[in-house]
Amino acid sequence: MKTVLVTGGSGFIGANFILKARHHNWFNVVNLDKLTYASNPKTLDSLESDSGYDFCRGDIADSQQVSALLNQYQPDAVINFAAESHVDRSILSPEDFIQTNILGTFRLLESCKAYWEKRSESQPSTFRFLHISTDEVFGSLGPDDPAFHEETSYAPNSPYSASKASSDHLVRSYHHTYGFPILTTNCSNNYGPFQFPEKLIPLMILNARDKLSLPIYGDGQNIRDWLYVGDHCEAIQLVLQQGRLGESYNIGGNNEVTNLEVVQQICTRLNQLLPKENFDYASLITFIKDRPGHDRRYAIDSTKIQRELGWVPQESFESGLSKTIQWYIEQTDWIEQVRSGAYQAWIQQNYDDARSIEASDSSP
Repeated sequence: MKTVLVTGGSGFIGANFILKARHHNWFNVVNLDKLTYASNPKTLDSLESDSGYDFCRGDIADSQQVSALLNQYQPDAVINFAAESHVDRSILSPEDFIQTNILGTFRLLESCKAYWEKRSESQPSTFRFLHISTDEVFGSLGPDDPAFHEETSYAPNSPYSASKASSDHLVRSYHHTYGFPILTTNCSNNYGPFQFPEKLIPLMILNARDKLSLPIYGDGQNIRDWLYVGDHCEAIQLVLQQGRLGESYNIGGNNEVTNLEVVQQICTRLNQLLPKENFDYASLITFIKDRPGHDRRYAIDSTKIQRELGWVPQESFESGLSKTIQWYIEQTDWIEQVRSGAYQAWIQQNYDDARSIEASDSSP
């Protein structure tokens, strides 16, 4: 592959993937991102002088802009990271999730299908559309239930997971109805550098650093399978290059840990890295009212991707968490930019004023 269009590439997982793709020279990257609150283009500042990277601010629901980008760059693949992804926000404002995750995915599919059909007329089609999804579409597991596998029935329990389940079904339908060359991945909970601090691990690291409360929903016994973002990016690349068209692949970290254990491990490491006299970070832990519809357990069976593509995660939860904590301790400038909202002012200055890129221009 020579060029890949990445949607939502300024978010957490997308940005990590782009950085790795350019570092290893997997392919040239065009990044289409709407730059919502959880996106930070400055995460990709290191690519500013990289001729193999272009950025365009835009919305996957803008069919005219997407089509123009496809025609301009002639990508060999599209990887769709673009999504609203925070469960709590979906409970408070579900419409945003319907608009982006369902309508946005539909319009992106329509634009990409038209591009693929035209491309197939002039050359053998090697185009691929990779849709990045979540394990939350499968619902909740009991303590002794087997882990989610690719044939597990969908049973989403939040507006977020329901919107992602809908997008997964749309992607699948385009393959079975039109022959459109799709791939889907369903991953477990990601963590690592550049994650917006509304999510559990960065929120707890930063709150603990500042000696703020460490709020945990319910009894803290909700279980998640934790996947280091670098391992996830390697898996995505393998699926893109070698995955069987029309198939879905589950990607997990093989690390089932309760939320309480996650926070306790963070506190233990901070006691070692940032010790304070006569103080234990675990004393900041507080239990708060559980959120509505809180799924009890997620677990991913990654047998298929391991068997077919040879992928296995390289990071244990302990090693990945240590790297993540160290990153958040050291990257104070990035963190303060995000927490203060300063980068949003930067976005407004660079993209919302008279110099803003017009959708009809489609220049990166």
